[in-house]
Amino acid sequence: MMKKRVALVTGASRGIGAATARLLAANGASVAVNYFRSKDAALAVVEDISKACGKAIAIRADVRDEEQVKAMVAETEKSLGPIDTLVCNASIGFPVKPLTEFSWPEFEAKLTGELKSAFYCCQAVLPKMFERKSGCIIAISSTLSRHSSPGFIAHCTAKSGLDAFIRSLAEEVGPAGIRVNVIAPGLTLTDATAWLPEEQKTMIANMTPLQRVAKPEDVAGAVLAMASDLNRFVTGCYVPVSGGLLML
Repeated sequence: MMKKRVALVTGASRGIGAATARLLAANGASVAVNYFRSKDAALAVVEDISKACGKAIAIRADVRDEEQVKAMVAETEKSLGPIDTLVCNASIGFPVKPLTEFSWPEFEAKLTGELKSAFYCCQAVLPKMFERKSGCIIAISSTLSRHSSPGFIAHCTAKSGLDAFIRSLAEEVGPAGIRVNVIAPGLTLTDATAWLPEEQKTMIANMTPLQRVAKPEDVAGAVLAMASDLNRFVTGCYVPVSGGLLML
């Protein structure tokens, strides 16, 4: 499904990113596993892929930094070839609290971090995609961009901005044969959500038509489906992966 494809997955040392890197590799892609702090975890993902006879490399970069992103893309192209699939998944941390308790720098850090990472990564891979007149960009958003929750105002706002950015980009680069889409997970069982009380996870599962919350592999499956040529005429879409909790 992904043979002869080269994928760059940001924030791929754990959670959704790691599951996505493994699944893309299992389906034939050569994968660059981006990480920022978790070097050992990223190397473990690469080792898993290598043991399964796939091809992967680990690359450190803060995707909020333009020069580091350029270096990451150059290293990927040198080691694996031109990037035809970009998965913008890197997690930008944020406090969970009401607006009245935020300082502007805290709020701004989430907004600018989310959009900088997508801006720099997309801008870095697009020139080669334009040359080949093909490419696929997938951003990992959140269903909270459409259905907010108390305490998550920074996250909801930032992901809404990401959705708008991707939607606009899809229209801009579509004539060049480049597809751009959003995958929006609901609550997913990762390190990032481990702090949530079990009763809250159970409550959300009970509200969900499929009667459970997501695993990273569920989201990775949606990324693979959207990245594959089976969806070659799909762009500008927002795809919830929420077990039916968010229906559009």
